[in-house]
Amino acid sequence: MDLNRERLLEAYRRMRMIRAFEEKLNDLVSAGKLGGFLHLYAGEEAVAVGVCSHLGDDDFVGSTHRGHGHCIAKGVDVAGMMAELFGRSTGVCKGKGGSMHIADIDKGMLGANGIVGGGIPLATGAGLTAKQKKTGGVSIAFFGDGASNQGQFHESLNMASNWKLPVVYVVENNGYGEFTPTSFVVPVKDIADRSVSYGMHSLIADGMDFFDVYEKAGEAIERARKGEGPTLLECKTYRFYGHYIGDPLAYRSKDEAEDWKQNRDPLDRFESRAVEAGLVDPDDLREIDGAVASELEAAIEAAEAAPLPGPEEVLTDVYVNP
Repeated sequence: MDLNRERLLEAYRRMRMIRAFEEKLNDLVSAGKLGGFLHLYAGEEAVAVGVCSHLGDDDFVGSTHRGHGHCIAKGVDVAGMMAELFGRSTGVCKGKGGSMHIADIDKGMLGANGIVGGGIPLATGAGLTAKQKKTGGVSIAFFGDGASNQGQFHESLNMASNWKLPVVYVVENNGYGEFTPTSFVVPVKDIADRSVSYGMHSLIADGMDFFDVYEKAGEAIERARKGEGPTLLECKTYRFYGHYIGDPLAYRSKDEAEDWKQNRDPLDRFESRAVEAGLVDPDDLREIDGAVASELEAAIEAAEAAPLPGPEEVLTDVYVNP
């Protein structure tokens, strides 16, 4: 595995930033400082970071309504993200996108998406562009288990496999589609099995284990870069919060959630393995924890002080068909 100390510490920093960012958002909503629906990514950090650790700015990501983690893993500016969530003009989308529409094309982030499965065809199109232009780039489509029942999922996989597009379809199977257990609406045990009908390569990763995701994603991305076509990568994971902030969570037990948090937390598992193997030092990780906390506090302070978009900006960056 090609993970040296520097890369491991960066992976941990991004996972810690995702966790801290989402926990801070939960606090801000509870305090009445942020409004709107926010879907938190905490618990699934190993998936976004394990995949995006293989990517550069010239590679693309199509995201979901639960997209903060993908943005941070892809390198989108955290201060700009926070300002966006506060609706400020200094946000990455000038305060007009909000939580479910954060995008940063310079970083290859095609955007979070409020439509279930909406990012799948966008990522497929980016893969087609990369192939046609011979850029060597790869496109990643992140989506949940529920989106694997959407028509655009099947249409996109069929197209990508037929044309051997450099796309990796990452199913973040957290066991629930909104409030419904996946087993109620998906007739197969492993969503990865759906690749068979499209003649597509597939892999299954432990989505709570950064190292397993990194290894499986690396294989899929390498295949894509070599022109060997797409892969359906299923990451079995778990969200620590509800479908959205304020979700009463009546559909799952507290014991179930606590078991995942206590025994399979991706940050704890990363630290245990990396420290026991002598790859990183615990003091380095605690230093990162402190730096992340300070960065987030500064981002919130800057966001709260930033101006709202002016009335003269109401039609700027808005596109309509004539």
